[in-house]
Amino acid sequence: MIEPIKWKDGKIVFIDQTKLPAKLKYVTCKDIDILYEAIKKLRIRGAPLIGVAVGLGYALACLNSKEKTCAGLKKDLAKASQKLRAARPTAVNLFWAIERMENKFNTLSRVNTSLIKRAILKEALAILEEDKNMCVAIGKNGAKLIKNGDVILTHCNAGILATAGQGTALSIIYEAKKQGKRFKVYADETRPLMQGSRLTMWELMQNNIDATLICDSMAASVIKNKGVTKIIVGADRIAANGDAANKIGTYGLAVLARHHGIPFYIAAPSSTIDKNIKSGKSIPIEERKAEEIIYAGSKQTAPIHAKVYNPAFDVTPHSLISGIITEKGIYEIKRFRRI
Repeated sequence: MIEPIKWKDGKIVFIDQTKLPAKLKYVTCKDIDILYEAIKKLRIRGAPLIGVAVGLGYALACLNSKEKTCAGLKKDLAKASQKLRAARPTAVNLFWAIERMENKFNTLSRVNTSLIKRAILKEALAILEEDKNMCVAIGKNGAKLIKNGDVILTHCNAGILATAGQGTALSIIYEAKKQGKRFKVYADETRPLMQGSRLTMWELMQNNIDATLICDSMAASVIKNKGVTKIIVGADRIAANGDAANKIGTYGLAVLARHHGIPFYIAAPSSTIDKNIKSGKSIPIEERKAEEIIYAGSKQTAPIHAKVYNPAFDVTPHSLISGIITEKGIYEIKRFRRI
């Protein structure tokens, strides 16, 4: 299985996802300026993977610091944290990982800097390994819901390329295949940045999954005419009441699922649940540049000065979600009760 991110020789090595599917390119990251740019420009994307990346980025900043005192090192890491926090606003895993790394640093305040650096790197690598294990657990929990003959629709990319392991929503598909279950998958292209066509289709084909690509506007027709039996997607942030922010277009799929009487599932690690936010109304929604819609790749497809609204995410209300699949189990929404 491919590794979207790893720690090698004191540096972060990651796949540049903007080059896929045409080219599989690895980038060696020597400082957090490179990492910040990679997250901002979606070379690194996917909530769990962003969390792993900033954990490693914090460790990289720690190792790169020339400070010889704990106080000096703390100032350097505060600057690094501030920069990484500004990379993207919606994925709660980013903030969860930074807070975990900061908390770890605070427990080491009376230790010399060389020991601090070793401990901080160990913590970052622990986040990476935990993410891999989390992916497997989500897959095994979710695979219980997959039956022979199922037709599954997914949106954006919640697979290997969105995590340090085998994914969240797509991990369920990979585990179901390992169990010998027979099913089909439809993948939305996921406008405007085509994470479904560029990334999800690429990795599903790499793993020999029976998958078919469709345009986002075909979803309703496909659900009706191709016998879709369930929809499974990922999430970037889940509020305390179960409202879930995911790639733009997800809310529409949940509405379609309700109309057609099929279950709609969110698959995400428990770290994606933000207990400090009561509902989806408080989830910050990133708005991205107009160029992403005015251009399709390098080709201009709209007037240069067209007014553009380009939210990266939408929020699906908990009332439309059948269940949330985490590494800890499957939960129905009303009281996050395990089922």
